[in-house]
Amino acid sequence: MKLDVSLTDDLATCHALRRIVFIEEQNVPEAEEVDGRDSEALHLLARVDGQAVGCARILVAGDTGKIGRVCVLHDWRGQGIGIALINASLEALRTLDGVTHAKLGAQIHAIGFYENLGFVAEGPEFLDAGIVHRNMVRAL
Repeated sequence: MKLDVSLTDDLATCHALRRIVFIEEQNVPEAEEVDGRDSEALHLLARVDGQAVGCARILVAGDTGKIGRVCVLHDWRGQGIGIALINASLEALRTLDGVTHAKLGAQIHAIGFYENLGFVAEGPEFLDAGIVHRNMVRAL
C-alpha cells in the first residue's frame, strides 16, 4: 500500500469524498456540508496507490488553523489514513507564518483518536449537523 497525503487543488475529488462520508453515510444535510468556505481553505487529499480515499480541509484565522472536513472512506478506515491526514495538516500549518495552534471539532466517538495525536478537548459538547462534537486544540 503506497499512501500519499498532499495539498491539492482537486476540489471535485474532495467534494465527492465528503459527499459519500458526510452526506450519504452520516446524513449531514448538504446545505451544512457545502458551506461556501472551500475557496478560502487549504485542502489535503489522501491517495492509496493513486486512489482517492480521504481528505481534510484547513481554514486559518489569526494564529489558529482549523482542521475540518476530515474523512476517510469506510473501507479504508483503521489503516492509518486519518492519522496521516492529521499529521499532514499539522505540517501544512507549521509552514504558515504566525500560525501557532491547531483546532478542530471532533465527533465524540473520535476524541480518543485526536487525543493520541496531541489534541486536548476543551469546552462543552455541541451539536454540528446533528452530530455531537467537542472542540479540541493543540500547539504546533
